[in-house]
Amino acid sequence: MDYLQVNQQAWDKRTEIHKASRFYDVDGFLQGASSLQEIECRELAVAGKSLLHLQCHFGLDTLSWARLGAKVTGVDLSPAAIGYAQELAQKAKLDATFVASDVYQCRQYIQTQFDLVYTSYGALCWLPDLRQWAEVIAASLKPGGEFYMVEFHPLQAVFEGYRYFSHAEPDIETEVTYTENANDEKHTTATWSHPISEVINALIQAGLNIQSVQEYDYSPYNCFEGLVEVAEGRYAWLHQEQAIPLTYALRAKKPE
Repeated sequence: MDYLQVNQQAWDKRTEIHKASRFYDVDGFLQGASSLQEIECRELAVAGKSLLHLQCHFGLDTLSWARLGAKVTGVDLSPAAIGYAQELAQKAKLDATFVASDVYQCRQYIQTQFDLVYTSYGALCWLPDLRQWAEVIAASLKPGGEFYMVEFHPLQAVFEGYRYFSHAEPDIETEVTYTENANDEKHTTATWSHPISEVINALIQAGLNIQSVQEYDYSPYNCFEGLVEVAEGRYAWLHQEQAIPLTYALRAKKPE
């Protein structure tokens, strides 16, 4: 089975659902709202920098970075998502480049290097090989450039019945998507587990220097069963009255 093809087909179909959802709130974005969250906005300065956004879906975050002054390029494996991202860029009158490609092949289409490479929430589980992923990141950065990611913590997946440690064979599921308008339409997907140690080691082996790793006991999205809103825009998951880590952020730098 070609797992990346399976996921591309799923995300092509999900794009049609997501762009009409309250979760993504495209109308709000076009009226000037940002889709970015507190963590990445606090930690990442982008004005005047070139930014490559891997696994950008239909580009709301990519375009939100453009509004903050970045020169952006977004990559996603779904042609449907990239087509809609290009449409949104035109509607929002924002300068952005979007490329339909899986992460592993994107350097065939993008030869330039960037000040920043960025990826966020819910991206890594769609990748079977983090070593190759990290090599793409390293190749995409200018000397002295930075990689920044903010992602759901892999520990939370354990509480939902998934594996913490990686396995060669993915988890295959047929289920509805995560937006409120999913109805009963189901799509088959393939996902992989990646512990934080695997992420860090892949980046180190690709030649990047880890600058920082931060863990957070909340998610900016109310997207897991049993979350409790503990502050505006912060949702926690309590286990035996103790909050477990739900997100983490990592920064790495390419040597000069």
